[in-house]
Amino acid sequence: MKSLLTRATLALTLAIFIAGPAAAHRQWMLPSATVLSGQDPWITVDAAVSNDLFYFEHVPLRLDGLTVTNPDGTPGTAENQATGKYRSTFDVHLTQPGTYKVAMASGGIMASWEENGQRKRWRGTVENFAKEVPATAQGLQVTENARRLEFFATAGKPTETALKPTGTGLELAPVTHPNDLFAGEKASFKLVLDGKPAPDLEVTIIPGGIRYRNDLGEMKVKTDKDGAFTVTWPTPGMYWLSAQAEDKKTSVPQATKRSASYIATFEVLAQ
Repeated sequence: MKSLLTRATLALTLAIFIAGPAAAHRQWMLPSATVLSGQDPWITVDAAVSNDLFYFEHVPLRLDGLTVTNPDGTPGTAENQATGKYRSTFDVHLTQPGTYKVAMASGGIMASWEENGQRKRWRGTVENFAKEVPATAQGLQVTENARRLEFFATAGKPTETALKPTGTGLELAPVTHPNDLFAGEKASFKLVLDGKPAPDLEVTIIPGGIRYRNDLGEMKVKTDKDGAFTVTWPTPGMYWLSAQAEDKKTSVPQATKRSASYIATFEVLAQ
């Protein structure tokens, strides 16, 4: 991939990489189901970036950094991966009983500077930043980003091992099991940043199907001093949840802040 990006390409990259609660285009993964039974369960997952949840009309979500965590904590496999015009797809074979975590996590540096009267732009890893971005660049502007996008699926009885946060970036620490959600009931969660409580963050929850209604239907709540928040699900269906945090824990001295985003999809069942 070329290190220097055009203005148009960078704009799209930025939208996909750091899309947060206020972004016009929302990133999402949509599993065919999250609560399964039977002898040989599978799920198929769509992944895209779009205005409408969960409708394909913009660009596919690239599957870079895709991981599956099995119920026993071992790495799983995302099978049959493919990327088309508007969406990416993959399958997960639930070969163990219990709860799986399917996630895409990434981080990196974005920089811009003046060179010979033109604005140059770069995106890459922390490791390549010092080698590819001139240390004496004029008007250097640097941002650091961390992103996590995930959902949980359970075959049979829910388990807890795969729910454990990794300790990197903004993550969900469930109190209510994410595959035990029912309309009309309250669910409790915590957000953690690098494994520590993330207080005073705004959390946005939007039910799917916004293409077919005038009202967005979003709910907004804030985390308390322990990073905790609660949601009462109004109706059954698939929901999109998003939050974003900022701090000064950067990996390169040229960056003044780090932006960390978290996005998840939850299935809420009827009573």
